[in-house]
Amino acid sequence: MTETAPAEQSGQMSHREILEALTGLLLAMFVAMLSSTVVTNALPAIVTDLHGNQTGYTWVVVATLLTMTATTPIWGKFADLFSKKLLVQSALVIFSIGSLIAAFAPSMEVLIAGRAVQGLGIGGLTALVQVVIASMVSPRERGRYSGYIGATFAAATVSGPLLGGVIVDSALGWRGCFFLGLPVAALAFVVLQKTLNLPVVRREVHIDYLGATLIVGGVSLVLIWVSLAGTSFDWVSGTTALLVGGGVALVAAAVYVEGRVAAEPVIPLHLFKDRTITLATIASVMVGVAMFGSTVYLGQYFQLARGMSPTEAGLMSIAMVGGLVASTTVTGRLITATGLWKRYLVGGTFLVAVGLGLLGTIDDETSLLVIIGFMVVVGVGLGASMQNLVLAVQNTAHPKDLGAASSVVAFFRSLGGSIGVSALGAVLAHQVSGDVKAGVTRLAAEGRLSPSELGSLEHSTGDIPDVSALPGPVQTVYEAAMGSATGHLFLIAVPFAVAAFLCVLFIKEVPLRTHSGPAETAAPEATDELVQEDVRS
Repeated sequence: MTETAPAEQSGQMSHREILEALTGLLLAMFVAMLSSTVVTNALPAIVTDLHGNQTGYTWVVVATLLTMTATTPIWGKFADLFSKKLLVQSALVIFSIGSLIAAFAPSMEVLIAGRAVQGLGIGGLTALVQVVIASMVSPRERGRYSGYIGATFAAATVSGPLLGGVIVDSALGWRGCFFLGLPVAALAFVVLQKTLNLPVVRREVHIDYLGATLIVGGVSLVLIWVSLAGTSFDWVSGTTALLVGGGVALVAAAVYVEGRVAAEPVIPLHLFKDRTITLATIASVMVGVAMFGSTVYLGQYFQLARGMSPTEAGLMSIAMVGGLVASTTVTGRLITATGLWKRYLVGGTFLVAVGLGLLGTIDDETSLLVIIGFMVVVGVGLGASMQNLVLAVQNTAHPKDLGAASSVVAFFRSLGGSIGVSALGAVLAHQVSGDVKAGVTRLAAEGRLSPSELGSLEHSTGDIPDVSALPGPVQTVYEAAMGSATGHLFLIAVPFAVAAFLCVLFIKEVPLRTHSGPAETAAPEATDELVQEDVRS
């Protein structure tokens, strides 16, 4: 066991020490974000190449979100019990294994499995980076470093779609997208080994595997029902009753286990006795539905409704990310300077609702400049709200619950995203299929399709065709259907953003603490032994 540096014994690190450790953490965050954004503009090509459909498109995204959601609170609880450095490095290894599975996937099923493994690692990186930063930096000073976080987020979000588009359009094809994060993950592993050196509180470990299993089982059944109902089986059917009934029963059992059985629940229910944590959690669900559920299909819109290449679709994402980066950076510095944060949450969620409402008006003919303006509004709103919801919870939670509280917010945001992507994907598939069938029928009645062309069109619910290969009139029909359906998705997302706005209105603003989590926990309890993590381990 090595000696703890004085700064770390007091729970405070120097600015230089924080920046050194932050380098590895930001690389890990970059990997997590890149894995999501790099695949966005590759999905149409992936689904076409592997002969998938709209449901498969949805589940390539949902599989990652679901495993990330299920494991985020477990990683957060681990952070309260084990070495944070070892946990972050383990998450990087798991992510890399999932990336390799996805890169070599011969079918949609294997690809979705690889994405699920990726999600296990991303869940760790998402939760642990926030927890470690909270352990090093006080809430009041955290805004000083939010610019670095925002810049990393922006770099991954901007470069991901662009790199993904370029890779898909190159000889590497879409499989190259899954190799992209591996060198960065390896670099992050090495940097963390050298720079991250935090105290660890060791105590008796009780991991709530039963609760976690029940939660992921219940959520999975509901998402499967939302994704497949109306296509694989009827909305009102025995299968629906089994999936919905089973999902509700598992979630109810999870609530009982978390509240009455588990010694160390993955979602400590006592956290929700605090109004700020409860309202911030509800707002996180709503933001997750609105953000993931609507924006994940923008890449598909630009390629299938506007005829863009993957690279061009990636360039369009700069608008939203630019607004997000500017908003995150400015609000972070203002919060550090003033200690006030609620106004930015209120303004941010309001702008998200307005921006989604504006995007709800788009179709396949809307001016791209107008769409860019709408995307900037959404980006500014997300930048002012997402990170600050986590900050509000971290500032309220007791230091011993810091990891669990941080991961609860991330958990429910990802849960909302999983629900949003799954539900809105089903809506998109149903609406596009119906509009295309009606359009093709009309073209046939007007004699604008030859019998051979009509016979070759076997468009079933959820199919994603190669639009450029369709007959001209059908291509126009498909683009119009995709454009109007995408606008409809944004309108559906608006009420969720409004609900998030109402939640943050009622959050009580508590002055930001000027000390970090470790500073408080440095006063040892009788049952805890403070030990120093050996950087050479």
